[in-house]
Amino acid sequence: MIDAFLHYLEVERGLSPHTLAAYRRDIKKLERFAAREERRLESLGASDLRDFLRDLHRDGLSLRSIGRAGSAVRGLYRFAAAEGYVTSDPAEQIDSARLPRNLPRYLSLDEVDRLLEVPDTSSPEGLRDRTMLELLYATGLRVSELISLRVADVNFEVGYLVCSGKGRKERVVPYGSSAQRWLERYLEKARPTFLRGAEDALFVSRLGRAMTRQRFFQILRQHGKLAGIDQPLSPHVVRHSFATHLLERGADLRSLQLMLGHSNIGTTQIYTHVSRERLRRVYDEHHPRAKRSSRK
Repeated sequence: MIDAFLHYLEVERGLSPHTLAAYRRDIKKLERFAAREERRLESLGASDLRDFLRDLHRDGLSLRSIGRAGSAVRGLYRFAAAEGYVTSDPAEQIDSARLPRNLPRYLSLDEVDRLLEVPDTSSPEGLRDRTMLELLYATGLRVSELISLRVADVNFEVGYLVCSGKGRKERVVPYGSSAQRWLERYLEKARPTFLRGAEDALFVSRLGRAMTRQRFFQILRQHGKLAGIDQPLSPHVVRHSFATHLLERGADLRSLQLMLGHSNIGTTQIYTHVSRERLRRVYDEHHPRAKRSSRK
């Protein structure tokens, strides 16, 4: 099948030697992938082809190189389906513009614990910062959603809050007992010391005004450095950590979609890739026969 496809590209499509060589390299990578899985190219399905592209991503190839490999794979299976090598084209289901996506960065559980312990909660500012961090990790809110919360948006009896997300769409997000305890402490001991008027924002600055996006970025990065977190820290990294940790502990994708406020579940599915990456690393690190090169 490969030789026939390359012959078709050379003779009927008239591709240059340089382009032809690039197609050959990419198709050979797919052939090696199939061999590792003890499969024939003709038997690969759409999920296998996605795994192949993600393997290229894990190997450090640029998105441009992966996109070119995706084009080669689509061309191969389009040709194979037309010539009867396969009964259907599995590459039709692959959107090469979206695969692979850059996997979101997230914190480990230990890093989250260290981050939460940094603020000095004996001061009003530290108590506020700890509460904001706790709530951010407990809910996975976007930073704009967090700083826009009002006191009236929090239901303490049931343990959920109402936030306004993208497109001004409201959604209900639950939070846990730890965040509840810090919220109650903050509202009792810290927030009243900041107020200068009838501000209804949940989180306020020392000047008594609603916390700004820029100021919270600064607060988060300062605490991240003190916690010894090497990677650049942003509210979105904490949001990714919330989603990844939930999914790793059995949360279903639909519930996660609702909590994150994604209009399309395809956006939420990126976290399944994160979990697979982690499982792969755990397996490779701990299984005595994990190395593929050791197979005989």
